[in-house]
Amino acid sequence: MAPNKQPTPEDRTDAIRIALAGLASGDEPETILAKLGALRIRSNTFPAEELLELASDAIDEAGATATDPIGCEKLRERLLPERPFSGKTEHHKSKYAISAAAMIHGGVYPDLFDDAAWWQADDLWAYSFYALLIYVRVAAERTGRTCEDVALSIAGRRGMTLVAPGM
Repeated sequence: MAPNKQPTPEDRTDAIRIALAGLASGDEPETILAKLGALRIRSNTFPAEELLELASDAIDEAGATATDPIGCEKLRERLLPERPFSGKTEHHKSKYAISAAAMIHGGVYPDLFDDAAWWQADDLWAYSFYALLIYVRVAAERTGRTCEDVALSIAGRRGMTLVAPGM
C-alpha cells in the first residue's frame, strides 16, 4: 500500500495564495473553490488546515475578543446567503468549520482528521473555505472595510504580497 501523499510547503503556500488572492480580487466563491479543489489531496485534511488558519486570522481582523465576541446566531444565513446549507450533515459540517476556526483563534487546535473521519467525504476543505469567507465578511462588517481589504491585510500579516484590483 502506497503512503498517503502529503502536501508540500509549496502546496500550502499555493492554497493560501489562491484563497486570499481570490478574495482580494472579488472572485466568486465557486471560482475560488474550484481552484482550491485542484489542490485537494484525497484522504488528507489539506487544504482545510490552511483555510481554517486564515479564518482564524480573519477573526483577529474582526477584533473579536472575549469581551467583544462575534455572535454566531444566524451567522451563515446572514453572511453567506448565496450558499444555503440543507440537511443535518451540511449544517453540522459548516458549523464544525466555523467552530474549528474559532478554536484555532482561541489557541486550541482541533483534531481535524479524526473529527472529520466520519464524514465519508473529503470535503472539510470546502466547508473550511466557507468559514473563511464568513469570517472575512464578519471582519469587513465590523471594521467598515471591504472583504478585499481584509484579505489583503491577512496576506500582509503572512508576508504575502497580493495585488489588489485596479493597482
